Amino acid sequence: MAEEIVNRIANSKLITFNLEDYYPEGERVLFDVKDWLLEGFVLRESEFREQAKNHDWSQYEDKFIALTCSSDAIIPAWAFMLLATYLQPHAKKVITGDLETLETVLYTEAILKMDVSDLQDKPVIVKGCAHKPVPKNAYLLLIEKLQPIVKSLMYGEACSSVPLYKKSKK
Repeated sequence: MAEEIVNRIANSKLITFNLEDYYPEGERVLFDVKDWLLEGFVLRESEFREQAKNHDWSQYEDKFIALTCSSDAIIPAWAFMLLATYLQPHAKKVITGDLETLETVLYTEAILKMDVSDLQDKPVIVKGCAHKPVPKNAYLLLIEKLQPIVKSLMYGEACSSVPLYKKSKK
C-alpha cells in the first residue's frame, strides 16, 4: 500500500505576501520636456508657458505621469511645478523622475497605507517573481514595514525560499 503524500507547504502556517497585489492599475506616461525646449536645451519662459497653456492636458486623464528631461538641460523647479498645475486636475499622480521612480513612489504610498496587523508573529514569505514592474525599493520598504511585527521573513517561493529574518527569542 502506497504512503499518502503530504503537502507540508500547503499545511504550513506560512503566509505568502505578493507585492504585485498592490500594483496601482493605470497607464504610466513619461512626459519629456526636452521637446518644449529651444534646440532641446534652452528653456524660454514665455514660450514654455505658451506651450503649457495650449497643450491638451485631458489626454492624461487617470494616468500616472513622470515628468523628466532627457537632454542635459538644466530645468528650473518652477517649470515642473507649472506642468504639475496643468496635470493635477487630470492625472492620478505626477512626479519628477523616470518610470522606475514613479513606480517607487506609487508603491511607497501603497505600503505606507497597508494594514499588516494580521501578520503579527507569523512566518511570512515575500513572493519573488513578479509579472508587473515592482521596483527594488518596494521590497526594502516592505521589509521595513514587516520586520518589526512578523515572526520570520523569507523571500522567493515556499519550495525554495531564502531566509531573511527571524525574530530572536528573548
